[in-house]
Amino acid sequence: MPLPQQPPHVSATGSLPHIVIVGGGFAGLYTAKGLGNQPVRVTLVDKRNFHLFQPLLYQVATGNLSPADISAPLRAVLNRYKNVETLLGEVVGIDPHAKTLTLRDGSLSYDQLVLAAGGQSHYFGNDHWAEAATSLKTLEDAIEMRHKLFLAFEAAERQTDAVLRKNWLRFVIIGGGPTGVELAGSLVELAHSILREDFRHIQMEDLDIVLLEGCDRLLAAYPEKLSRHAEEDLTRLGVRVCTGARVTHIQPTRVSIEQDGSASHIATHTVLWAAGVKASPLGQQLASALSTETDRGGRLIVNPDLTLPGHPDIYVAGDLAHVKQPNGQPLPGVAPVAMQQGIYIAKRIRAGLNQQVTPPFSYVDKGSLAVIGRNRAVAHIGPLQVSGLPAWLIWSFIHIWYLIGFENQLQVFIRWLWAYLTRHLDARLITVRDPFPLCQPPGGSSPQPTAADDAEEAVPHNRSVA
Repeated sequence: MPLPQQPPHVSATGSLPHIVIVGGGFAGLYTAKGLGNQPVRVTLVDKRNFHLFQPLLYQVATGNLSPADISAPLRAVLNRYKNVETLLGEVVGIDPHAKTLTLRDGSLSYDQLVLAAGGQSHYFGNDHWAEAATSLKTLEDAIEMRHKLFLAFEAAERQTDAVLRKNWLRFVIIGGGPTGVELAGSLVELAHSILREDFRHIQMEDLDIVLLEGCDRLLAAYPEKLSRHAEEDLTRLGVRVCTGARVTHIQPTRVSIEQDGSASHIATHTVLWAAGVKASPLGQQLASALSTETDRGGRLIVNPDLTLPGHPDIYVAGDLAHVKQPNGQPLPGVAPVAMQQGIYIAKRIRAGLNQQVTPPFSYVDKGSLAVIGRNRAVAHIGPLQVSGLPAWLIWSFIHIWYLIGFENQLQVFIRWLWAYLTRHLDARLITVRDPFPLCQPPGGSSPQPTAADDAEEAVPHNRSVA
């Protein structure tokens, strides 16, 4: 039987209200900071001991930054708030009636719950594609992708067959949103500006980066003018932009697509997934326990104040929350949304301590940014639509500003400045335990694209909006 609901400012035990936050991402961290040194007891639970600045994950994947540059230990970030404790733990179950969380190695009770567990890569019902298509959602993903990229160049260097060497130098990126666009631009710069002089048997002119997008244009959430700018810049850099291309199958050595009703195949060893995100499984668990509605991506549909319908003691934020805008569309799962939601939840809990009422959550769109390459970016800020060097400078400043911790801000600024001036990167490390064999010797049995595979590749064409 459910416990009687308590007013927000009263703990069921009569002590300070216990606020439990699940997830140390943007939403969870900003909630915890907003409740710092307030008359509440806060526990932040995360299965990682660090906060990750996800917008720059692709720069770890391409060797521009080290993992520590975009990560900050949660305990260090929150140690000045004496009412906040951080627990390393993985939440595997929620009992909203008993107000308890089940951890893999224990349990935790709460008075109010903030569920900000984030999301995971979404393969749209084809989870087996994950074996061949590396995603970019966690720090482990970024490191795995970095290994995959640099091992491809190393394998191409040792490949004696010209056709098979080109297969190693063909990189297929699936998803034309900001992550896919930024990854494509960064990969071009890595190859042509950084690695050009490092190898003796491969020519960077053989590099073939294919960017696949199912919609009719890149950056579909951006104004059409900026989408055209992004596509034109990528094309100038040598990226094959293929819009209206639907991926039908992914294998270790090829990607199959449909475009304009025609099927084609792309021979490659390196497939990078940047096509979608779905909510943490915790959302579905909670929805089942409370018979609460979710959207197709598994996000919990919440009230305008970010609480679950009928449960004012449970807040949901970040990638786990489906929040409708005035136009009926849900808010995007991006960092600025999560930050503002975390700030709002903390403000609402503080207001509840004083019996005050807060208005519904309202998102202030401060703009959208996507970097394409050196001195190339697009920015949509209010009525302004900016591209080129001004947008690139805005992108650089904002991303440094929002990094957690002054040390990280300084480190990233110095690394970017050094790379800009010298075209040199220090984070090009391959640290897998055993990457061999890179190339299958004659008579070997492991699958590789063959010359026949490459010959049957029908080069996708671009249905450009330009």
